[in-house]
Amino acid sequence: MAESENTRAAGSQETQLLGERPWRSIAKAFSWRLIGTLDTFLLSAVIIKYFGPFLGMDEHTSNTEIAAIAGYIAITEVVTKIILYSLHERFWVHMTWNVSNKAGRRTEGYSRTAMKTATWRVLASLDTMLIAWFFTGNLKVAFSVGSLEVITKLVLYFLHERIWVRIPYGIYVSRRLNERYKKREDKKEIKKQKKTAKKKAKSKTK
Repeated sequence: MAESENTRAAGSQETQLLGERPWRSIAKAFSWRLIGTLDTFLLSAVIIKYFGPFLGMDEHTSNTEIAAIAGYIAITEVVTKIILYSLHERFWVHMTWNVSNKAGRRTEGYSRTAMKTATWRVLASLDTMLIAWFFTGNLKVAFSVGSLEVITKLVLYFLHERIWVRIPYGIYVSRRLNERYKKREDKKEIKKQKKTAKKKAKSKTK
């Protein structure tokens, strides 16, 4: 009897879904922004300096001016990206797909991380292109910066997400998610019972 109760308790604990507090999303937004801003600054400076003349920019642009333009792009996106990243995180918090609880720790599958990476990259690269276009006045340069960062930031973002999966900060047992999960499982069980009942009824009529 005691053994069965322990088994049920263990099973109940395994099905508990863990949520994320808003401040975890904010912390992730800031940590990612530090990485992303440095990457944007370096990419912008390199593209403007070495490829700018081939893309229609003044070839006599000084290193100081290049650094200033790259700095404006990077600093501006600190604000826009923190807002966008936080909203993107909160959206994915409400998506329970490919999330599990192992030994009391919330884990995410690699396919979920890959999908988050892809959706964020589309949103973020469009934002970077618009900012770069605003400060350079050159659509080709803006497109080059946005396109190249797709590669660098896809890798950086994926690694950033995998690191945060291992950090328990801001993780809690979500009553709302567990209630939603229980309702979904109850519906599955009801459907299963109805199917079983129909099969039994058919077998009796034969």
